[in-house]
Amino acid sequence: MLLVVAKAPVPGQAKTRLAAAVGAVGAAEIAAAALLDTLEVVRELGTPSVVALTGQLEHCARRHEIQEALAAHGVIGQRGNGLGERLANAHADAAGFAGADAVVQVGMDTPQLTADLLRGAITTLDGADAAMGPAADGGWWCLAVRDAALAHCLAAVPMSRPDTGVRTRAALERAGVRVARLPELSDVDTLADAVAVAGLLPGSRFAAAVAAHAGLTGGVPR
Repeated sequence: MLLVVAKAPVPGQAKTRLAAAVGAVGAAEIAAAALLDTLEVVRELGTPSVVALTGQLEHCARRHEIQEALAAHGVIGQRGNGLGERLANAHADAAGFAGADAVVQVGMDTPQLTADLLRGAITTLDGADAAMGPAADGGWWCLAVRDAALAHCLAAVPMSRPDTGVRTRAALERAGVRVARLPELSDVDTLADAVAVAGLLPGSRFAAAVAAHAGLTGGVPR
């Protein structure tokens, strides 16, 4: 089962580091495009999927498009105090919602995600208890677990730090979990990140949004 952990792209609340360069509305539009591209790839795989959502959709960028895209997935709310706790709960809640054991979780910060990368995460679980895809900033973009209960340890892992990936892997291994490595991707946090990732995705919603809001009159460089 595929799990997408997402935040409604509300101006002023979405991508605050990116907003410093492109403004609150621009950052929300770029985040919305990233979410829409991610949901499309997940739907393309044809595997049961759940979106764990936080934030108010009624105030978000591209609201109608996002609501339409979400209709193809199960949707649950996020619960918990910190991000680690919300992630752990999302694994458990999504597995219960979908009646699944294994969970492959991604976020909305890697619109360069492909169906092949997701298939690779799923098949990796044939030989490991878990698989983690590191992010270039020290975090991770994907966590796949053979049993959703294995993600419980995320509640105690500090998130959004340069050592989050290392700490996540260590927490899983302390619990006796065999962790395989997936390919590394770059999260989109800053304008430089957005431009670099958009260059990988010509013709995508994300690339169009970056070109429109980053002042790139010649389009996104490849």
